[in-house]
Amino acid sequence: MRTAVPLALAFISVASLGAAAPPQRTPSWTSAPARANPPPTLPAAAAAETSEGVLALRTPGPDAVLIRAESFSMGSSEPEIGHAITLCKLEPGGHACVNELAETFMNESSIHEVYLSDYWLDRTEVTVARYRQCVAAGACDSPPYASGGQRFDQPDFPVVLVTWFDASRFCAWAGGRLPTEAEWERAARGGRHGGTTPWQLGQNAGRRYPWGNVYNPFHANHGQLALDTNLDAGDGALELAPVGTFPQGRTPDGIDDLAGNVEEWVADWYAPEYPPESARNPRGPASGDERVVRGGSYVHGRPWLRTSARLHDLPSTRRTWRGFRCARDA
Repeated sequence: MRTAVPLALAFISVASLGAAAPPQRTPSWTSAPARANPPPTLPAAAAAETSEGVLALRTPGPDAVLIRAESFSMGSSEPEIGHAITLCKLEPGGHACVNELAETFMNESSIHEVYLSDYWLDRTEVTVARYRQCVAAGACDSPPYASGGQRFDQPDFPVVLVTWFDASRFCAWAGGRLPTEAEWERAARGGRHGGTTPWQLGQNAGRRYPWGNVYNPFHANHGQLALDTNLDAGDGALELAPVGTFPQGRTPDGIDDLAGNVEEWVADWYAPEYPPESARNPRGPASGDERVVRGGSYVHGRPWLRTSARLHDLPSTRRTWRGFRCARDA
């Protein structure tokens, strides 16, 4: 049941497209195969003649990373959830991190073992330029930038103001799908044998942030929890930034922006906690009211940039701080 807490995010309207918003709407605040198919590419463009002969000009397809089959521990231990609450209290508006807001971090439990088969994941979030190709093909609806969000309509920016349905439709058009919540978390935190250092005294393994275990405010386009503004220009970007602007925040696999810039729709329906049992290629609940959102954005503070942090929203909502990336079975 959704309960009201201070600083709840509002639905996008013409009047609110340009305004900053607080970090979340939520509760109203083994071995891999030897070969894998490459990620899908878009149709080739026409050939062009050069002095050296004929050069085939091809529209670049999605730059995707192959994540090999592996197990990992998904979710957070109690000490890690306590750490998240502490980080929340250290935010400028940290006095709000009590009671219901602090309890929202409990949705990261229970920690459980997950095995995932090989899959491809986009290196960056889907850009406006890529999304416009789907619009031009008649397969996607144009985001409502004209209703006050024109400054976000830049070719190399991640596309925003898209619903979960828009995101799912684009990924299907591009030959893929939205990543599952488990696939997203595995890409962000690393696998059991990915060479990362376990944290939380051996109770969990993986990275606390996509780049490692130590927070660095210059590794992601982040915000803050505050009463006056949730924007923070200290990282070099006040609002959206072009995809890949923060290479230091890249995962060891080479995936950009899994923390900050825009939070991302994933495929799963939201549930307030994970099932405790181990799982193989989980797809989340069979039904629900809201969809899971991951990664934090330019309006989110440090606690929501952690690889295990979970947010959620109605699939019909549009946010200026939310986009997506696509996945594909290998």
